[in-house]
Amino acid sequence: MFDRLSAWRPQALAALRIMTALLLIEHGTQKFFNFPPAEQPFGDLMNLIGLAGVLEVVGGLLILVGLFTRPVAFVLCGFTAVAYFMAHAPQSFFPVNNRGDAAILFCFVFLYLTVAGPGAFALDNRRG
Repeated sequence: MFDRLSAWRPQALAALRIMTALLLIEHGTQKFFNFPPAEQPFGDLMNLIGLAGVLEVVGGLLILVGLFTRPVAFVLCGFTAVAYFMAHAPQSFFPVNNRGDAAILFCFVFLYLTVAGPGAFALDNRRG
């Protein structure tokens, strides 16, 4: 049974890539447009929060369409690791308490995309 599921590996990888990108983009739009509304608006974006927003929106869009997937995923993997250790880890040792579990998951999904590539439905596949 699992051998037959393996035939769907490229499409499943594409679903993981696309959903991860949509979730990351949402973090960026929250910083820039307060959409969806944040508990505490971010205010001035001319700092690391603004850089994070740019990486989330631009990187998320590139991952979404599957363009330059591997290098962008590599950058986003590092970005989300740094975000975890700068913003979340000082709050508490436990990710569930410091609200950093999403950053950890993003980090490892982007690490996987760096190694595995974009899967199906990606512009990288048309570039050759």
